[in-house]
Amino acid sequence: MLIDSHANLHGETYDGELDAVLERARAVGVSPIIAICCRLGEFDQVKAIAEAQPDVWCTLGAHPHHAKDRPDITAEELISMAGGHPKLVAIGETGLDLHYNYSPLGQQMASLRAHIEAARRTGLPLILHCREADQQMADLLEEEMGKGAFKALLHCYTGGEELARRASALGLWFSASGIITFKKADDVRAIFRDIIPANRVIIETDCPYLAPAPHRGQRNEPGFLPHVAEKLGQLRGWSAAETAQRTSANCLALFDRITVTP
Repeated sequence: MLIDSHANLHGETYDGELDAVLERARAVGVSPIIAICCRLGEFDQVKAIAEAQPDVWCTLGAHPHHAKDRPDITAEELISMAGGHPKLVAIGETGLDLHYNYSPLGQQMASLRAHIEAARRTGLPLILHCREADQQMADLLEEEMGKGAFKALLHCYTGGEELARRASALGLWFSASGIITFKKADDVRAIFRDIIPANRVIIETDCPYLAPAPHRGQRNEPGFLPHVAEKLGQLRGWSAAETAQRTSANCLALFDRITVTP
């Protein structure tokens, strides 16, 4: 069993092909799947997909690009929106992005802190995006962990060694995407080979982008996840079966509100 922990399935991504995309994923052993919410205004759409599919779960959050949409969001509002929904398994995607700076840093930080507090209060894990903000993210995570523990995932990890080590010390999880199959991603592969703990690594799609080799240039989808698993297994010296077992177990340990039907 492989779990796609970061399949962004809603909206126009699949142009009405969602059922076919899910069937292709299931055919290669990818299930369950988590559909990620990146805009607060789209939570109802994401939630509806999870409600309609027995093996799809969902999250609630605002990507840092969209922090500007609700810079005043509070933990209380996020918790109220979540409403204890039975298929909601995480808070996020949230985080920091200093590459595009679509939202001012101050608004990104305020939104991220609200998401962290919501995760802390609900006990739900937090899904974090971090791009060109390693120092800021590491400092903030250490500060916030000092206020009270919470579980978190640095998704689609492409950061440096220092953030990986500091986040590992805090007990965070890390996910590998199709990037680890890219020819010029030796630095990312080294992080996943040498630094990230074996019990804290999972794999993800992050679709519709970052399709792994040999599907570069195509629209990404969960059915491509075995290529990411294969590359991760090569890096860690794991067989295909061991890679699937380890990454699935790690994912279920993080997203512990997912129930899996035998």
